[in-house]
Amino acid sequence: MNHTTTTRLWHWRYLILRRIVQIGVLLLFFGTLHWGWSVFGLPLLSGNLSASEVLGQLTLADPFATLQILLTGHVLQSEVLLGAALVLGVFLVLGGRVWCSWVCPVNPVTDFAGFLHRKTWRKNLFGIPRHLRYAVLALALLLSVLIGLPAFEWVSPIGAMHREIIFGLGLGWTALLGLFLFDWLVVKQGWCGHLCPLGAFYSVVARHTAQIRVKFDQASCNGCGKCQAICPEPQVLNLKRLARDGQVLSGECTNCARCIPICPEKSLAFGWRRNPGPGSGPAQQQLIMKEDSP
Repeated sequence: MNHTTTTRLWHWRYLILRRIVQIGVLLLFFGTLHWGWSVFGLPLLSGNLSASEVLGQLTLADPFATLQILLTGHVLQSEVLLGAALVLGVFLVLGGRVWCSWVCPVNPVTDFAGFLHRKTWRKNLFGIPRHLRYAVLALALLLSVLIGLPAFEWVSPIGAMHREIIFGLGLGWTALLGLFLFDWLVVKQGWCGHLCPLGAFYSVVARHTAQIRVKFDQASCNGCGKCQAICPEPQVLNLKRLARDGQVLSGECTNCARCIPICPEKSLAFGWRRNPGPGSGPAQQQLIMKEDSP
């Protein structure tokens, strides 16, 4: 392997790791169902992304799906509630929306659509506010109460893609194609960045607890803007806030790490959350307020 290839692999290391995790999770489900993967006779990973079992013993559940079911008035078994609490606890520590960029099977689809949008289209047909996803989140929870069914689970492209890959039902691909075309030709990052209630859920619950954050070194930053150009949530890389906090604290950050290798000055890197961050003293706060004033 020559130096150029090694350099490129290092540059794309986080993308490669994310795809390994995403494909690996689906492969565990597929292998258990179709190839009988097991450990000591126990099925490796069965179920789906809403509720699953590891080795037939440990129950894992999607916290958002669990919340919707609870709002319908149904009573869940204690192991399901404990499984949802376990999953929620892991993502609260890792950084809530790490689910979106590291686990969600729809992410590669929307990433590719976003790539095509940047290379071929470069415009949105109309604007959608990013906070609309929080309204969709609230609507999904409200509908779950009103209709007595977990509303988002019935229309989720995440569940549809998982079913297509693992069970091969053959109908959900049309929804995924529509989502792909929407992100490519209508609104860049339209689904993940503007509409998905699951991403909104993790953004809300992990905003103040996520411990793995993108750290920022203001001294080395030259303000080139490459990080914002590549980021699927560019609003989280506001330079004034980064200078104040020394890290990305927004719950909307997916920890996808696209910004880290793209930075020519190596001003961004993963690290543990610090609170308060560097440069958050009164003098810096006054400077930021002064810069923000008209």
